Order: sequence, then C-alpha cells, then structure tokens
Amino acid sequence: MNSEALEESNLTNSTSSAQATGFERRAVIDLSAIRNNVKQISDVVAPAAVMAVVKADAYGHGAIQVAKAALEGGARWIGCAHVTEALALREAGIDAPMLAWLHTEDTPFEAAIDAGLDLGVSGWELERVAAAARAVQTPARIHIKVDTGLGRNGSTMEALPDLLNRASDFQEEGLLRVVGLFSHLAVADEPERPETDEQLAVFNTAIELIEAAGFDLEVRHIANTPGILSRPDSHYEMVRLGLGLYGLSPFEEDTPQSFGLRPAMTVKTRVANVKMVRPGQGVSYGLNYKTEGETYLGLIPMGYADGLPRIATGAPVTVNGRTYPVRGRIAMDQCVIDLGADINPEDFLGAEAIIFGDGGQSVNTWAYAANTINYEVVTRISPRVPRYYIEGSWGEAGE
Repeated sequence: MNSEALEESNLTNSTSSAQATGFERRAVIDLSAIRNNVKQISDVVAPAAVMAVVKADAYGHGAIQVAKAALEGGARWIGCAHVTEALALREAGIDAPMLAWLHTEDTPFEAAIDAGLDLGVSGWELERVAAAARAVQTPARIHIKVDTGLGRNGSTMEALPDLLNRASDFQEEGLLRVVGLFSHLAVADEPERPETDEQLAVFNTAIELIEAAGFDLEVRHIANTPGILSRPDSHYEMVRLGLGLYGLSPFEEDTPQSFGLRPAMTVKTRVANVKMVRPGQGVSYGLNYKTEGETYLGLIPMGYADGLPRIATGAPVTVNGRTYPVRGRIAMDQCVIDLGADINPEDFLGAEAIIFGDGGQSVNTWAYAANTINYEVVTRISPRVPRYYIEGSWGEAGE
C-alpha cells in the first residue's frame, strides 16, 4: 500500500478533512452503511445469526475495517474464503467466530486451528485437518459442506455417509468437533426458478443424515444474500451476508433501498484534462468511437488497472451534477467522457468525477455497461485506488 493509501485508510468523516487532503482517485467507504445493512438483515432473519462475509478484501471495501463495522452492527460471525484472509483478521485483533472454507493442500491448517478458526470441509481436507489438530494438540472445529446442486465445493450426497463416518472417528479420537453443516445456493437471485427448492430438499436430507450420525450441530447455513431476501425457509441458525453487507441488491428488479440497504462504496476521481476536438475525432485505442460534432472531451484518470472494466464503453461518470458517457475503450490508466460542446472547460478541469456511488449513478450502471454483475465491479476496484473510510450516510456526513 502506498503512503497516500496508508494515510487515507486512517481518515474518518468530515467534508473539511476530505477537501484539505485532496485526492487523485479514491474509494470512499461509509462504515455506517455497513452497520446499517447488518442491522437491517439481522431484523429480517432473527433469531438466526448473521455471518458477515468479508472474503476478497470485503468485496474490495477493506476486510479489517468492514469486519469491525459489521460486528459492531450486530454480525456474530465473520466469513472468509481462504484461511490466510481469516488469519489476517485475527492478527488485526478480531476475535469473533470465523469460518474459512476454500482450501488447497498448502492451506496452513495448523495456524488456522491455533488461531481458533472454524474450517469448512468437503472431503479430502478432513485428514489434513485431523493431522494439523494432532500437531497443535487442539481439536479443530469443522463445518461439513455438502454439494446440494451448485457443483463446486462440497461433498456429494453419495460421498456424505463415508465423510461422516471418517469425521465421527476423528471426533471420537478428540481431534475435531463437527459443529456445522452448510451449502451454497446457485440461483436464489432468480426466485422463480425451481432449483432452490431442490437444493433445500437435498440440504434437509443432509441434515437428517448428519443428525442420525450423532453430531450435535451448532449452526446450519445455506442462505446467501439472495436467499436471505427471498427464501425465509433457508435461514436456519445462520445466514451468510455477502453482497447485502455492502448495500447492493442481488435482484435486477429491486433496489437496495427497497430492502433498507445502503450502498457503502463511492468511487471518485478528478477530471484531469479538458479539450475541444473537431468532428470525427477518434477516441482511445482502436478508434472505435469518433465524435459526431465539435465537442469537449474530459480525461478521467482511472482505467482498467484501477478496476474499471475495459469493455464498459457508455458507462456513466457524474461531473458537476450531470452524467456523461464514457466514449471509446477504457485504457489501463484512463478513460474519456464526452462533455458536449456547450460547457465552460474551466468548470470541469479538476472537478470531482464520480464513477459510481453517492452523488453519482448506481454501481449497477457500470455492471450493465460491462455485461457483468455489481459484485464484480466493486470487488475489482484495485489497491491503486486508496480507500477512505467515513462515518456518515448518503447526503449527510462525509464527502
């Protein structure tokens, strides 16, 4: 992380402090929005617990800061994909119950058990986890993952009885405790599809098998954000809040606000150059776009190295309260917007340019332009864009 990023990561609230420090590019993260989103979802799923999923550096928002805010907002668990992500949170002083579930043969299982992490187990990992527990002389806490239809990680139903038998042997030996059962929904963001019913039926069968095997489960969890919002029957004892934690909706037809959620990230920069060009001026690599008439072009100093999708031609950038389209290909470090012919260039050079978020357009507009999903757009904002943490709400405190 560069010195600017280190300095800005420690800043909080106030418009004046933001103006005083200045910036070239910035991702502003409203931690009060994180707390709000946890509270809203906690009210929906009570008495089930909320696991705040902060994998991939909290979808680009900053894992340590988001995890702390989520716990303050009422989350009881933290979820990570990789053990290394969870260990970094432990090193930052976060001692809440924490689950990591995506492993390789190089996963540091001994360090995970020593740090008190719960571990997801799909099959092959069980012996590695038991060996690590024996080495550190501490029983591992594991959550058995079952594949209910997504086809990625998780034990198949055919392999589950054998996995449970092996787990039972290790539990009797004192090397581990099976404390959870989980799975992942594949199409809960399309509530009309029947596969979610099918997955829940398989999950309930898995519950019967694991209970018949004599395991005393603390938590069962399968609901992601779309499952939380569309399938109350998927809540069980715990839900995993990912996208909704960041105030985004998994449904094309529903806004975050319709669920009481507040988007937490705003990405902004400043207009780096403004110039008048003639009709027929080519714009950016490939010259796939040419101006229709005389117009001013604004240079935006962010590109795909900053996380903007290269193909998002036409995506909106908001300057001085108006939205202007990206023209031509997005380059590594910059992109171009068409400001039109009837502007005063002095009003634009150095003006704040909002890529998405507070004061600008929804992140969904960039997702549509790139033919992708809002999850990807926020997650891919690169470390070159300093994170700036505020305590405010849209249109109130902060920038």
